[in-house]
Amino acid sequence: MVELGGKVYNVLNFGADPKGLNDSTDAINAAITSANESGGGIVYIPPGRYVSRNIILKSNVTLFLDHDAIWSFSTDYKSYPIIETRREGIHHCGVMPLIFGKDVKNVKIMGEGVFNGQGYAWWPIRRSRVNEDQWKKLIESGGVVDEERGVWWPTRNALEGERVFRRLISEGKKPSGEVCESYREFFRPQLLQLYNAYNVTIEGVTFSDSPMWTIHVLYSRHVDIINTSSIAPDYSPNTDGIVIDSSSDVELRGCLVDVGDDCLVIKSGRDEEGRRIGIPSENIHALNCIMKRGHGGFVIGSEMSGGVRNVLMRNSVFDGTERGVRIKTTRGRGGVVENIEVTNIRMINIKYEAVTIDMFYEKHPPEPASERTPKVRGVSIRNITCDGAGQAILINGLPEMPIEDLVMENIRVNSSKGIFIENAVNVKLSKVRVLAKEKPVLSLNNVRNLILEDADYLSEQ
Repeated sequence: MVELGGKVYNVLNFGADPKGLNDSTDAINAAITSANESGGGIVYIPPGRYVSRNIILKSNVTLFLDHDAIWSFSTDYKSYPIIETRREGIHHCGVMPLIFGKDVKNVKIMGEGVFNGQGYAWWPIRRSRVNEDQWKKLIESGGVVDEERGVWWPTRNALEGERVFRRLISEGKKPSGEVCESYREFFRPQLLQLYNAYNVTIEGVTFSDSPMWTIHVLYSRHVDIINTSSIAPDYSPNTDGIVIDSSSDVELRGCLVDVGDDCLVIKSGRDEEGRRIGIPSENIHALNCIMKRGHGGFVIGSEMSGGVRNVLMRNSVFDGTERGVRIKTTRGRGGVVENIEVTNIRMINIKYEAVTIDMFYEKHPPEPASERTPKVRGVSIRNITCDGAGQAILINGLPEMPIEDLVMENIRVNSSKGIFIENAVNVKLSKVRVLAKEKPVLSLNNVRNLILEDADYLSEQ
């Protein structure tokens, strides 16, 4: 064990089972409580294979997961409590996050071990996301198939829960605690959630196979995530790697994210509720990260109603993500995204757009500009190279609220399609070189105050 200083509370001394034959929930939570009540300390998890239900973090405690320690979470749905939290931008009930830190401060999660959420027990799998052999194995394992939508569900209760949830949301309602209790398999937990936490460091640990979002930083301040890995299969749903949600002063360094949804995504609440709570995500710095597969390498939105500002993403690699840099929102969200800088990014094999700002993420009819209208302004994207993309750049503002003050500089992309910009004001393209297979390479519609400097737009046709 690395020498950290402070009193050590070894989970084995509290009854944890390193062979994984017995549940270690009570042991690890007792160790955390003892460290907390004594004023702080290190809860040490030595090498071994452990199984538990929820781990509850407490203030002034370091959780140290040693090399060759694998901590897995039970697949018994009924063993997890239902709580209220924010899920996908809205406050409602759900299964308690597997590692849960609410109203805590001075917390560290460190080491070289693995927290495994065993998400396969929770995931609905789309047939389009797996090959025929994988689909056959899913069918043979049990569960139930929604033939109309081509989705395999691990239980019928999970499938029914989705239908109930969709109906409630369409009626403008939220699920009650009773609904969440009845259909808990649908209300999948995050692997780690920090909720109103202050001064937290996560370093070195691997988080794998989360049932839902992997690391969720919510209403928190002063959080460092260093040399941490978030891993899940590319077919796993909603396993976003790192979600910064209405939180501030967050730094990410040297992280590896390889998941089934967005890699690093910044959010701040959804629609009227998000605007009413009004807590932005701000002062966020990410550098030296590797993003593999996943839906997007660096993403803002679409739940950004509380605002997102002062974000810097730099010196990173996006390898095989569906999109590279992505800002997404829609009518009804409201909120402002501003002062965003992305620089020194190497992209490889991007399926769709290398860079996109899309204010039509969901289709809603036109409406007059109001507090419901989102705004995107002050975005700088510099020093980007992309070897292979479906499209180089897609900028799609709203007619009633164009994207403002956009700078794209020193960008080189090889792609199938070129650049499309619509509904934007004060746009500068400087040293942008795009080699596209299709024409037109540059397409503009309702773009005002456009500056083009030293740009090459070439087509292979």
